[in-house]
Amino acid sequence: MVYASANMSVMEKRTALITGASAGIGRELARVMAADGWNLVLVARRESKLRELAEELIGSESGQRGVSVQVVPIDLAQPDAARDLVEVLSREDIEVDALVNSAGLGDLSPFVDSDWEKNRLMIRVNVEALTELTRLLVPSMISRGGGCILNLASVASFQAGPLMAVYYATKAYVLSFSEALAEELRPEGINVTALCPGPTRSGFQETAGVEDVPALNNRLMPSAASVARYGYRAMMRGRRVAIHGLPYRVLIFLSRFLPRGVVVRAVRRFQATRSGA
Repeated sequence: MVYASANMSVMEKRTALITGASAGIGRELARVMAADGWNLVLVARRESKLRELAEELIGSESGQRGVSVQVVPIDLAQPDAARDLVEVLSREDIEVDALVNSAGLGDLSPFVDSDWEKNRLMIRVNVEALTELTRLLVPSMISRGGGCILNLASVASFQAGPLMAVYYATKAYVLSFSEALAEELRPEGINVTALCPGPTRSGFQETAGVEDVPALNNRLMPSAASVARYGYRAMMRGRRVAIHGLPYRVLIFLSRFLPRGVVVRAVRRFQATRSGA
């Protein structure tokens, strides 16, 4: 279903596709981009949440400016989900000018005790779906002379993460993939940005099973809205790597001068708050 106001042709505007748009940073990115005049394609599993957001955006000042919002409920953890999504875009004659890969899953547990199904779904969403969707949409961006890609990485991208080994590894992939793609696509006029936030008040803690970890639920953590604003500005400025928060930029810089084993042990101590971890 398309939500749109009638006072302006939606075809005059840019279109952004945002995965993981039902909550957290993805939802806030939708709000930020709608406020800047982008038409949106909102993608997530929870259709009711997507429709609530679409109705909110159309009822806001953004809607009065003629923003169109398309809701596409789809589970990116399922095989062929990326292709199914692109088929929907093709049927609706939607061309994507900005791809925002914000969907992601996480889990906290020692690897040998982890649920393999959770790991499999995490790899599918964080790595496979992100990569396939990018591969399917980039050719049309090239043919139109440019575009933007924003991939949600993490400060976890910069080191190994005991007790969240698979999650950290998937985010390392996102960072490496984004930086390589940025260089490949630079001559084509396509900017690729890896957004690397630290722990954020976004709802991720509940889905990752870390809602009881005090270090990951501090009230002083930045909001998803502040991370989204920062990430959007970084994408529009063509930055390749955008680390949110000065403390994390400093820590990541300093970690380059420390033995990797020291950094890994420090990460484990940071996360080993649960009993038995």
